[in-house]
Amino acid sequence: MKIILASSSPRRRELLRRVVGEFEVLGIDVDESISADIPPIEAVEVLAVRKGAAAVAECGAGNVIVSSDTLVEIDGVPLGKPHSKEDAFNTLKKLSGRAHNVHTGVAVHYQGKCFFGVDTASVYFRELTNDEINEYVEGGEPMDKAGSYAIQGEGGRFVLKYDGGFDTIMGLSLPLTVKLLNTALGGEIFSL
Repeated sequence: MKIILASSSPRRRELLRRVVGEFEVLGIDVDESISADIPPIEAVEVLAVRKGAAAVAECGAGNVIVSSDTLVEIDGVPLGKPHSKEDAFNTLKKLSGRAHNVHTGVAVHYQGKCFFGVDTASVYFRELTNDEINEYVEGGEPMDKAGSYAIQGEGGRFVLKYDGGFDTIMGLSLPLTVKLLNTALGGEIFSL
């Protein structure tokens, strides 16, 4: 039995390493389209499960598969990864001076069963100037991030405060991951 992280995200690798000593990484490319009728908090759960199922199909059900998905939501509208610099600018402009939610879904597949859940954090941005946003976008950091920012990177300077787990905002809720791993494996094997 191996533990496999179904994500090529360096942030998720860094986070999982805090809980699980040894694991393998499998980059999974799945269709991330989701019906607009599904609320963001449910969408991340669906996508985390979908990514894990794709990894199971490739690696087998005898391995422990950890998968995750993160969405930023403001006013009930999900903000995924930007498609262009203009999209990143517009997203950051929406977040400027406001609070938003970051939902991270986690799924653990093992021996034909799937355990999953969602953790949510609220993030409060200060007012941003157009020049600040342009400089940040030109630096490239927002381009592969949900909500067009990385709290653990340069984007952290935009944050006034947050309620919830920093790891949830980064893309892998560690308390939820530990809970799901221990449930899947039937014991208190992992801890924070």
